[in-house]
Amino acid sequence: MRMSGKYLLDTNIVIALFADDALVKENLANTEEIFIPSIVIGELFYGVHKSARAKENLARIEDLASSSVILGCDTETARVYGEIKDVLRIKGHPIPENDIWIAAIAVQHNLTLVSRDGHFSEIENLKVIVW
Repeated sequence: MRMSGKYLLDTNIVIALFADDALVKENLANTEEIFIPSIVIGELFYGVHKSARAKENLARIEDLASSSVILGCDTETARVYGEIKDVLRIKGHPIPENDIWIAAIAVQHNLTLVSRDGHFSEIENLKVIVW
Protein backbone atom coordinates (compact mmCIF):
# COMPACT_ATOMS: atom_id res chain seq x y z
CA MET A 1 0.00 0.00 0.00
CA ARG A 2 1.52 3.29 -1.13
CA MET A 3 1.53 6.06 1.50
CA SER A 4 0.76 9.41 -0.03
CA GLY A 5 2.57 12.48 1.17
CA LYS A 6 5.96 13.76 2.04
CA TYR A 7 7.70 12.73 5.24
CA LEU A 8 10.47 14.16 7.40
CA LEU A 9 12.34 11.59 9.49
CA ASP A 10 13.24 12.18 13.13
CA THR A 11 16.45 10.78 14.60
CA ASN A 12 14.73 7.88 16.35
CA ILE A 13 13.28 6.70 13.03
CA VAL A 14 16.68 6.74 11.32
CA ILE A 15 18.15 4.83 14.28
CA ALA A 16 15.32 2.29 13.96
CA LEU A 17 16.11 1.99 10.25
CA PHE A 18 19.78 1.36 11.06
CA ALA A 19 18.61 -1.33 13.51
CA ASP A 20 16.65 -3.04 10.69
CA ASP A 21 13.25 -2.22 12.24
CA ALA A 22 10.81 -4.07 9.96
CA LEU A 23 7.96 -1.55 10.31
CA VAL A 24 10.19 1.41 9.45
CA LYS A 25 11.71 -0.39 6.47
CA GLU A 26 8.27 -1.40 5.17
CA ASN A 27 6.86 2.11 5.57
CA LEU A 28 9.88 3.69 3.89
CA ALA A 29 9.53 1.32 0.95
CA ASN A 30 5.94 2.47 0.49
CA THR A 31 6.33 6.24 0.77
CA GLU A 32 6.39 8.80 -1.99
CA GLU A 33 8.99 11.24 -0.70
CA ILE A 34 11.34 11.21 2.29
CA PHE A 35 13.41 14.07 3.66
CA ILE A 36 15.89 14.27 6.53
CA PRO A 37 16.63 17.43 8.51
CA SER A 38 20.28 18.47 8.80
CA ILE A 39 19.70 18.49 12.59
CA VAL A 40 19.05 14.74 12.49
CA ILE A 41 22.30 14.17 10.60
CA GLY A 42 24.06 16.20 13.31
CA GLU A 43 22.48 14.13 16.08
CA LEU A 44 23.57 10.95 14.30
CA PHE A 45 27.15 12.24 13.94
CA TYR A 46 27.11 13.06 17.66
CA GLY A 47 25.97 9.51 18.38
CA VAL A 48 28.94 8.14 16.42
CA HIS A 49 31.28 9.59 19.03
CA LYS A 50 29.56 7.53 21.75
CA SER A 51 29.33 4.38 19.61
CA ALA A 52 31.27 1.17 20.07
CA ARG A 53 31.15 0.72 16.26
CA ALA A 54 32.05 4.27 15.30
CA LYS A 55 33.63 3.51 11.92
CA GLU A 56 30.71 1.33 10.77
CA ASN A 57 28.11 3.83 11.98
CA LEU A 58 29.96 6.77 10.41
CA ALA A 59 29.85 4.99 7.04
CA ARG A 60 26.09 4.39 7.42
CA ILE A 61 25.46 8.06 8.17
CA GLU A 62 27.61 9.21 5.25
CA ASP A 63 25.75 6.82 2.94
CA LEU A 64 22.35 8.00 4.20
CA ALA A 65 23.30 11.66 3.85
CA SER A 66 24.64 11.24 0.32
CA SER A 67 21.58 9.31 -0.86
CA SER A 68 18.89 11.46 0.81
CA VAL A 69 17.43 14.91 0.45
CA ILE A 70 18.74 16.82 3.46
CA LEU A 71 16.80 19.93 4.48
CA GLY A 72 18.72 22.65 6.26
CA CYS A 73 17.69 25.79 8.10
CA ASP A 74 17.23 29.22 6.57
CA THR A 75 15.59 32.49 7.60
CA GLU A 76 12.08 31.07 7.12
CA THR A 77 12.97 28.06 9.29
CA ALA A 78 14.19 30.45 11.97
CA ARG A 79 10.92 32.41 11.83
CA VAL A 80 8.86 29.23 12.24
CA TYR A 81 11.20 28.05 15.03
CA GLY A 82 10.62 31.32 16.92
CA GLU A 83 6.84 30.98 16.61
CA ILE A 84 6.84 27.35 17.78
CA LYS A 85 9.17 28.03 20.70
CA ASP A 86 7.07 30.99 21.87
CA VAL A 87 3.83 28.97 21.79
CA LEU A 88 5.54 26.18 23.78
CA ARG A 89 6.79 28.77 26.30
CA ILE A 90 3.31 30.22 26.74
CA LYS A 91 1.85 26.71 27.16
CA GLY A 92 4.59 25.85 29.66
CA HIS A 93 5.57 22.75 27.67
CA PRO A 94 9.16 23.08 26.49
CA ILE A 95 10.68 20.34 24.36
CA PRO A 96 14.33 19.77 23.36
CA GLU A 97 15.81 22.55 21.21
CA ASN A 98 16.79 20.26 18.35
CA ASP A 99 13.24 18.94 18.17
CA ILE A 100 11.89 22.48 17.81
CA TRP A 101 14.21 22.99 14.83
CA ILE A 102 13.11 19.65 13.33
CA ALA A 103 9.45 20.61 13.79
CA ALA A 104 10.11 24.03 12.22
CA ILE A 105 11.55 22.36 9.10
CA ALA A 106 8.50 20.07 8.90
CA VAL A 107 6.04 22.95 9.25
CA GLN A 108 7.98 25.18 6.84
CA HIS A 109 7.96 22.55 4.09
CA ASN A 110 4.49 21.17 4.90
CA LEU A 111 5.89 17.72 5.67
CA THR A 112 4.57 15.03 8.01
CA LEU A 113 7.11 14.34 10.75
CA VAL A 114 7.79 10.66 11.42
CA SER A 115 8.81 10.24 15.05
CA ARG A 116 8.36 8.09 18.12
CA ASP A 117 8.65 11.10 20.45
CA GLY A 118 5.30 11.99 22.00
CA HIS A 119 6.25 15.56 22.85
CA PHE A 120 5.82 16.64 19.23
CA SER A 121 2.05 16.56 19.88
CA GLU A 122 2.55 19.82 21.81
CA ILE A 123 3.26 21.66 18.54
CA GLU A 124 0.27 23.11 16.77
CA ASN A 125 0.13 22.86 12.97
CA LEU A 126 2.60 19.96 12.98
CA LYS A 127 1.52 16.72 11.32
CA VAL A 128 3.10 13.76 13.09
CA ILE A 129 2.91 10.03 12.39
CA VAL A 130 4.40 7.19 14.45
CA TRP A 131 6.09 4.23 12.75
